[in-house]
Amino acid sequence: MKALQNLIGGVWEDSRGDAFHEVVDPATEEVVARCPSGSPEDVRTAVAAAARAQPAWAALPAAERVARLTRWADAVAEHAAELAELECREMGKPVALGTGFIGAAAQQVKAAAAEALDYPFEETVPGPDGSSTTILRNPVGATAVIVPWNFPVPMALGAIGPLLAAGNTVVVKPSERSPMSAVRLLELADLPPGVVNLVHGDSRAGVPLVADERIGLVHFTGSVEAGRQVGAETGGRLNRSILELGGKDPVVVDADVDPAVTAAAVAFGAFANSGQICTSMERIYVHKDIAEEFIDALVDAAGTYTLGNGRDGQTVLGPLVDQRQRDIVERHVADALERGATVRTGGKRPEGRGFFYPATVLTDVDDSMLVMNEETFGPLAPVAVVPSFEEGLAQAAKTRFGLAATVYTNDPEHMAAARALPAGVVWVNQWQGGGPERLYEPAGDSGMGATGSRAAYDAATRPVSIHTAPAARA
Repeated sequence: MKALQNLIGGVWEDSRGDAFHEVVDPATEEVVARCPSGSPEDVRTAVAAAARAQPAWAALPAAERVARLTRWADAVAEHAAELAELECREMGKPVALGTGFIGAAAQQVKAAAAEALDYPFEETVPGPDGSSTTILRNPVGATAVIVPWNFPVPMALGAIGPLLAAGNTVVVKPSERSPMSAVRLLELADLPPGVVNLVHGDSRAGVPLVADERIGLVHFTGSVEAGRQVGAETGGRLNRSILELGGKDPVVVDADVDPAVTAAAVAFGAFANSGQICTSMERIYVHKDIAEEFIDALVDAAGTYTLGNGRDGQTVLGPLVDQRQRDIVERHVADALERGATVRTGGKRPEGRGFFYPATVLTDVDDSMLVMNEETFGPLAPVAVVPSFEEGLAQAAKTRFGLAATVYTNDPEHMAAARALPAGVVWVNQWQGGGPERLYEPAGDSGMGATGSRAAYDAATRPVSIHTAPAARA
């Protein structure tokens, strides 16, 4: 069992707090690490280290910062399988799936960092009579990145990359449920002391980190409730926050698509990482003309998601992160059944150790059910049959969330209509499509703050205009 340490000012050191908790492998229920629960003193020293390191880091040419980040990304790609193994042990993601996501994240960080080379950190606009206005985009200073448990390595990299490339320094707080991979991630970083720091803990670390007046921006990914608290705290100090919160992402399946091919794609969107993805497909609306074929194919696809320990190469569906998460899934299924839903496959936990739950398809669902209103974060695919594509879009839009949405159609008019969906990202015919140029801002309860591509640098910098007029001649 490994005892985890904080990284503060380039030094790995024990927590100053006296509270610890155990990290449990969700496949075996064995304790795999002992993690500090956090303390205000840990946070204060980490933020101080970040604040001290920031001026020198910002003074480096952008090309040098990008080169250091690129070397880090290359190291991450080289160690992707090792990092994925740690993610598997702490939160259950199959190693093969995790390796792919981490490798892709490393490439995205390189692309995002390279954008700093073209970003206008300084530009001058000439004015009349010899005057000029120079616009400087200065880093905001020390920043905080609070990472979710479901994608600890990719989410940390995605947030940290543009912040560092823009000249900021960072204090990272990984989730207390999946801290081990974040430790290894930072061990691979060859950066000056204090540029990236790590503090472990739950709210005992998160609350003082968000409240620290030296933190100019908080990048938070997590629950709606916690995100509201982060937004209130940073807003009260007139500082920035980027919030990516919950989702209840819809899928609309038109009558003119191949039902079997589309069902396989939807199965991956609903069941990958055991449904523990912020943009998992959690509400499925299928046109009545292909509903029967689609549902049969979805049930068949669900049967291929074999349960098991993610370190086994044959495993497609690992466990849920812990018992608490499985309780939520079971509560949603029980509520749906009580209200008239039908289980087409799955719907019952297997015997034995581990927090497993099978790929589950529900039909006869409606908006009265938790599974169609609250974020499940589990391997559930609830399917509602709709009389038309237009009705599917209307049902998809009926939500307080607005993270992402997916539409499958061959009709150009229907593709155009999908643009009106209230979501930060709308995928047409390819879930998780798009490259590093993608930028978005969640809608509704799914968060706030644009990010991705140039928007990430806009958020990481503060523009200052300097107007210079000719001096009067003597």
